[in-house]
Amino acid sequence: MAESTELNNVIEDIINRFKDFQGPLLPVLHGIQTKLGYVPVESIPLIARELRQTVADVEGVVSFYPHFRRTPPPPFRLEICRAEACQAVGARELERHAKIVLGVDYHEISADGRISLDPVYCLGNCACGPNIMVNERLIGRVSASRFDEIIASLPREV
Repeated sequence: MAESTELNNVIEDIINRFKDFQGPLLPVLHGIQTKLGYVPVESIPLIARELRQTVADVEGVVSFYPHFRRTPPPPFRLEICRAEACQAVGARELERHAKIVLGVDYHEISADGRISLDPVYCLGNCACGPNIMVNERLIGRVSASRFDEIIASLPREV
């Protein structure tokens, strides 16, 4: 119960920070995800009530944007650049390899719960593609074998 009350307090603080904005829903959702790493499903009725929206409206926004997570994130978020410059130097092949190695598609989490895989459409490192980002670490010139090394180097226990 204390955890639920604590979670509600965090969410209410974020709502109060943005509720007077014009169109506050997206800033509220981003604020919650920034603070917690995800938008808890149980927070949706509270957000709806406080912003005077329907649960369906809030749920619709959360489900429409793949950026918003409904569950706590895994320890490692892996993003693969899908921009044209990276595609020109092998990003599509890297993407296929990553999906096989991790056993997931985009917006999914590996079976061991450690790694999520997400597309990104430019990491601003075009001269060094193909690029990936692991959490906030940008890595360039990633081949399939280098990808395997990167994955193997990630700590098992976090």
